[in-house]
Order: sequence, then C-alpha cells, then structure tokens
Amino acid sequence: MTTPQHKIGSGFGAKSSADEVLRGIDLSGKLAIVTGGYSGIGLETTRALAKAGAHVVVPARRRAAALEAVDGIERVEVDELDLADLESVRDFAERFLAFGRDIDFVINNAGIMACPETRVGPGWEAQFATNHLGHFALVNRLWPAIARGGARVAALSSSGHHFADIRWDDVQWERGYDKWQAYGQAKTANALFAVQLDALGKNVGVRAFSLHPGGILTPLQRHLPQQEMVDAGWIDADGQALNPAFKTPEQGASTAVWAVTSPRLDGLGGVYCEDCDIAEPAPADAGELTRVRDYAIDPASAARLWTLSAELTGVDAFA
Repeated sequence: MTTPQHKIGSGFGAKSSADEVLRGIDLSGKLAIVTGGYSGIGLETTRALAKAGAHVVVPARRRAAALEAVDGIERVEVDELDLADLESVRDFAERFLAFGRDIDFVINNAGIMACPETRVGPGWEAQFATNHLGHFALVNRLWPAIARGGARVAALSSSGHHFADIRWDDVQWERGYDKWQAYGQAKTANALFAVQLDALGKNVGVRAFSLHPGGILTPLQRHLPQQEMVDAGWIDADGQALNPAFKTPEQGASTAVWAVTSPRLDGLGGVYCEDCDIAEPAPADAGELTRVRDYAIDPASAARLWTLSAELTGVDAFA
C-alpha cells in the first residue's frame, strides 16, 4: 500500500527550524550520513542532528573545507567522497562498511544547480550524474548497513522538479543543453529515486522520502550570475535577499530532518515533502512551483529510472 500524497498536519511549517523539529527527540546512539553536510543547509542539518545526539558522517568532495566547517561540532566525522566519480563512491562505501556500523538516517543533500554544460565520468551530464546517479550508487553500495539499521532515507529534490520530467530519449542532454531543464530532470530523478527505494526497501523497514527544502541563498547558487538572481527577484543589487518566501539555512534544513526523524512518519514513505509535511499533488496546469508533479512520484517512472540507473552505474543492491 502506498502512502497518500497529502498533508498529515505535522504541526510544523515553512519557517520551522531543524532544531524546532528535533525538540524532544533524542538521537543518541543513532548514525546519520549527510552528503555535503558541511555547507549551506547541509551544515545546518549536520549541526541539528549532532546537537540531538546523533553521530554524523559527512562525506565531502572538499575534505579540508569540510573539516574546517564542522570543527567544534561534536560527534561528526568527515571522509572523502566525490559523487561525480563512481570509484570514489565505491571507495567511500567500502571504508564505511569495513567498520560494521548500521545506518539510521541517510540524507542525500549534496548537489549542484544550473551549472554550465559539464561532462563527468563517461560523458554524463554533471547535474544528473552528481545529484542522482552518485547518490543512487552510494545508497546501493551502503545497502547492507542501511538495511540493518532499518534506516530512513531522504533525497533532496526541489521545486525545480517542475521544470522537467526525465528526458528519456536523452538523459545526458547531448542535444540542446539547457541548464535549468537539466536541473529539473535531476530533481525529478531525486524524487523518483525515493519512490522506488521505498517500494524496494519497506519490507525490511527502510523508508524513503524526497523533499523540497525551500528557497535558500547558499553556495548552491555559485554557478548563477548575480544579475540572473537580481532579474529573478531573489536578491537586490547588493546581494541581499528580496524574496520574503526564502528561508534561512536553519529553516531550510528542517524538512529533511523532519523526514528522517518524525514519529508522525512511522510506517509511511515514498512521498514528496515540503515545509515539514507531505506535499499535496500539483494540478497539471499549476503556475506556481509548489506541491509535486505527478510525473515526479509516478511508480512506473520510478521503476524505469531505477533500471536505467543500475545499468549506467553497474550497481543494484536488489538485483
């Protein structure tokens, strides 16, 4: 039985912080993996989970920068991981699994947005490769520890999934690259990943969710010219936030933290969340980038993408 894609009345909202979501929840003895957990909302996610008692593993492409960022936060360890490099993903997973530890939470937080056309690995489009395929390989390689822990997995999607469905005939954008369309595809892939992982994992107690963290000014925007953000109404000419709907990093971390820890989600999974609740479906003619498109939570598309991702990465814990 699938989880209904409708709000459950969590008691939290768009401006709730990660600390507020975790108030009264003791995570002592729990282990979390937070990719990119040393920058932007990832760093706030790491801080909040560690403050609540969890041990947090931060896989980082820039290990030195990560160590500096998390310095002073108790119960945090940093290891090297480049999601755009499948050998790096394999090496990280092998190092982690060698310790025999179970995983309670995985937050696939790292990502890139609207970058110039970039090719990685065997010529893959960088946003699809980094945001989706790298995390797909990571979770599959860590599956023994995830399954033992009966973990919850949160995949950070985005309202950007409204920009594009999966481009099935050209997922690597070899024809007519568009940075925002490619970003949209990658974020739709994140949502579909959670749908299929939940379907495959729930029999062993693993549940998966995708989510939109909200609009937040973080290093995620590093590929965007300032004028483009000014023209979009995100910031003024001095770089100050203009959009009143934008969140702080502490607020931006809350939905992911809620998804992996909330008792209200016990027995649920496979849904897209926003503002610390399950999101409502978006109507086909929706003009706003809120709620979730049907194509991003379609079980058939999720299974199709899983098969394609397994073929591309050569990894499938369920094969």
